[in-house]
Order: sequence, then structure tokens, then C-alpha cells
Amino acid sequence: MKTALITGTTGQDGSYLSEYLLGLGYKVYGLIRRSSTQNFERVAHIQDQIEFLNADLLDQNSLTNAIAEAQPDEVYNLAAQSFVPASWSQPVLTGEFTALGVTRMLEAIRVLNPKIRFYQASSSEMFGKVHSVPQDEETKFHPRSPYGVAKLYGHWITVNYRESYGMHAVSGILFNHESPRRGEEFVTRKISLAAARIAAGLQKELRLGNLEAKRDWGFTGDYVKAMHMMLQHDEPKDYVVGTGETHTVEEFVDIAFSRVGLKWRDHVVIDRKFVRPAEVDLLISNPRRAREELGWTPEVSFRALVEMMVDADVKLTRERR
Repeated sequence: MKTALITGTTGQDGSYLSEYLLGLGYKVYGLIRRSSTQNFERVAHIQDQIEFLNADLLDQNSLTNAIAEAQPDEVYNLAAQSFVPASWSQPVLTGEFTALGVTRMLEAIRVLNPKIRFYQASSSEMFGKVHSVPQDEETKFHPRSPYGVAKLYGHWITVNYRESYGMHAVSGILFNHESPRRGEEFVTRKISLAAARIAAGLQKELRLGNLEAKRDWGFTGDYVKAMHMMLQHDEPKDYVVGTGETHTVEEFVDIAFSRVGLKWRDHVVIDRKFVRPAEVDLLISNPRRAREELGWTPEVSFRALVEMMVDADVKLTRERR
């Protein structure tokens, strides 16, 4: 039985990864920050199968103690301040969690057991002002938000520990991945939930920013499989993970509202306050290396993803009434 330690266990990615690894027979440890309240909603169905440890990416000793206790074969660092708009109002905190937190985890592994395999959650936001389309592992980075900059530090410090200490440390450069477990503050979930609520008569309008923004959207359940595949590969490498397709926010809105029998133009209002100070350009992945070397391909289509999210929010809206 292999043992995995996951940071961000109760988040979207962490919940799907925990579920997947448990299904493979792993013993799973989840790191959670000590606080007065905890939200285990995303892992409620598997909560009794995960062993939780208190630790914080801001605190070196807690990470060292957690690794010493779990003695994992694999560590997946998924925790971060991951909401891009919040990184503009909290740039320093974003840097502490999303950038320096990676270094603290890598250093704890290096000191205790450098044979532990480490996965870092990198992001397509590191490409930002893109220098070529589509983006692959060789594309130049040019982040356009404090979040993207922090993720880039985490990415390069992972490369640095791999090259300096011979550690099996890799980064998955994941493009946008969504699911019914996505936080309600993210635009995709904001759309799916609004469509469900408007259809139920509980909400009148949906306020959005740039409808022409394009993203490469995939299903989180597919992407966590790629994370696992990277750590099973003999040679530690970084991989771009995405669908290779791009869609606008407007396309997402159109499918979501059509799913509940509504015309989106009757309900969507453009609000400039939701437009980013610096918008990223055309983000679209070239996941050829992941396909050829890992054998990974996404299974859930864009339309199926949007409809899955809307259906889940229609059900949730009924339960909340």
C-alpha cells in the first residue's frame, strides 16, 4: 500500500485526488489548517477514509512534523490562495502561500526523506501574456496577476530542487479545470449556480465581466489522474495538462442557460468591476507530451462539463430551498 500526503485536501482538486487515490488502494493523509471551523463538504463521502493532520504552508515546523508522521511515498501540493481576483487585493499573502509555501514543503521533504516523490500544482496563469499559441512545456512564461507570479515561483523552485538535489519533484501546468465542487466565487460555478437559481425564480440577473475571455476548460476528475501519472513516471518531468480546446465565457454561459431552458441575454449584465486589471490572452494548451509519454487524455467534453455543473446546481438549489 502506497501512502500519499495531500495539501488542499478539502478543496476541489484535493477532494477528487483523494477519491481517486483511495480507489487505487492508497493510504491518504490530508493536511488541513487549524481553524475554528472546517469545511469538509467536498470530502464528506470519504472523510472517514482520510487521516487528517494539522499543518500550515506558512509554518515550516508543522510541515516537517506532518511529513515525519505520515512518512508518505508521494506528496501532492495542491494548497494555495488560488482565486486570481483575490491575489490583487492580497498579493503578499498570495506570495506566502502560493510561492514560499512550496519552498517550505520541498525543504521539509529534502531534510526528512528526499526520495519522496513531489507534485506541485502549477498553472496556465503562468503563461499570462502569451508568447505563442498553443502553450506547451517550452512556451515562455509571462504572468499577468500576483497569483500567476506566485505560481511561477513555485514552479521554478520545484525545478530547482529537482536539479539541485536529484529529487523526483515535478509540476503539472494545469489549464482551467472545473467541476460541481468548484468554489462559488469562480466564474464557471458562478454561472452554473446563477442559471439554476434564475430558473428556480430565486435570482434575477447574473453580473459578469469580459464575456470574450477565452479559456481551455476541462474536468477536474480527469486532471487528477494526470497528477498521479506524473509521479509514476520514471523520469521526473513537468507536463502541460489541458484539453487543447478553447472556449469563451459567453459559450459557457450559453450552454449553462440553455440547459435550464433560458436565454442568457435576458439575464446577464456586464459589470466592469469584474474585469481584471490585466487580462490574460488566449490560453490554450498543447498537451502532446502528456498524451504521448503518460498516456493521458481528457474524457469529459466541454459541453458535458458545463451541463454536469448546471445539473448539480439545479439539484443543490432544490435542496437549499
